Amino acid sequence: MNSTIAKSARLRSTPFTQRIEEYGVQSYTVYNHMLLPASFHGAIDDYNHLKENVQVWDVSVERQVQIKGPDADYLTQLITCRDLSNAKDHLCYYAPIVDDQGKILNDPLIMKVHPDTWWVSIADTDILLYAKGIAIGKNLDVEITEPNVNPLAVQGPKSFELMRRVFGEEILNLKFFHFKRYNFQDHQFLIARSGWSKQGGFEIYVDHDEIGLQLFDKLIEKGKDLKVRPGCPNLIERIESGLLSYGNDMDMNDTPLECNLDSFVSFNPDIEYLGKAALQKQKDQGVSRSLIGLVLDLDEISVTQYIPIKKDGHLIGSLRSACYSPEFNKCLGIAMVDKSYQSLEQNLSLEINGNEISAKMTNLPFQK
Repeated sequence: MNSTIAKSARLRSTPFTQRIEEYGVQSYTVYNHMLLPASFHGAIDDYNHLKENVQVWDVSVERQVQIKGPDADYLTQLITCRDLSNAKDHLCYYAPIVDDQGKILNDPLIMKVHPDTWWVSIADTDILLYAKGIAIGKNLDVEITEPNVNPLAVQGPKSFELMRRVFGEEILNLKFFHFKRYNFQDHQFLIARSGWSKQGGFEIYVDHDEIGLQLFDKLIEKGKDLKVRPGCPNLIERIESGLLSYGNDMDMNDTPLECNLDSFVSFNPDIEYLGKAALQKQKDQGVSRSLIGLVLDLDEISVTQYIPIKKDGHLIGSLRSACYSPEFNKCLGIAMVDKSYQSLEQNLSLEINGNEISAKMTNLPFQK
């Protein structure tokens, strides 16, 4: 039976929904109460095209939680375990959001876009409500809103040439995880050298719907000889690259230390954030489990929920995400596994989905 998503006011379209439907989007998923394209020509075809050419992604689902006011610096630091005390202008910071127990609630990019204003570019959870609750509870002088910002991502090896054609030579000087404002149709768009692929690219924070549509059309027009087409985040490419997906590879039951995000956790005594004591305790005791890569001797696999992993009848963890990788000619998986059972690079026999499967554990990202 074929299923469809029933659209409603609770499930928002984006300024680009009509465009991507004209270009033949095959499926959607739901992300931050919005429609996120999931496939255009099938996972393998989309994957090959992304690695060879350039795609324009409607990632309006990457909502911005705007924290503005005299206490904006304090609140933004309070919700993330990353040290933002020396945050510099025009830099993007990958900064896990944690609760009072050190559990991950989100893993956004955070940018200081004005002296008293931060944008928290979120993954799929309601961080706006979390930030509001803390601000109210602590009586902070901040305004927390979701501005009308609908990002477009331009990804792929030919993204640099396409962006040069639309925004000029200067955009090629933008460094990785930096942002700057660039002019298009007399409007200044904030553009970051970032994106949820390892193929290179940019994210354009579209804060004007009408000019944003003109920009979408211009990107398609200028990229015809580059084989540009609309696309979307690709499961295969992101797993091969070891890019973690919040809600899939990790959720609010996991800590940054269990997800190998140690470098984004500050234990600076001068930094205050929620969950710091819990993370310090876990660091001192050592984590009992962590995310790890699995190379599975399988030709195909589907993961729509966490799948138990057993060894010799003992539950040792769960498979979080997996896909068939054309590059490795095997299935790759990201799993949370007890440390006592982690045996890197050795041939193992694991029970997954009730089947005995030959596998190797490896560090992330995957290496051939």
